[in-house]
Amino acid sequence: MKRRSLDPETPAESAELSLCEALLSLKNAEEMSAFLHDLCTPAELEVLVDRWRVVPYLLDGVAYREIHERTAVSITTIGRVARFLNQGNGGYLAAAARAARRRAASKKAKA
Repeated sequence: MKRRSLDPETPAESAELSLCEALLSLKNAEEMSAFLHDLCTPAELEVLVDRWRVVPYLLDGVAYREIHERTAVSITTIGRVARFLNQGNGGYLAAAARAARRRAASKKAKA
């Protein structure tokens, strides 16, 4: 995490909440994509995508080495995501569960 020598005008907790509210205000994947491309550098966005890409494999119990072979994501990153899946704040699990429900509803609607 970045350390700043000056006291920012807006406390970090308030700025983080503001970012969360901005993310929640977006209406669809296209708006979210535009926001993320504006907010993040290409490298930062690639890191986020890599982390999210390995979540389904980890939830399915796929071995780290196989995940690496399928995704080209580093073993270190895979391990970091696995640690947060197991000991984090529940964000990955909540997002993965909602994404799975959305995919299931979409498949059901098409059938």
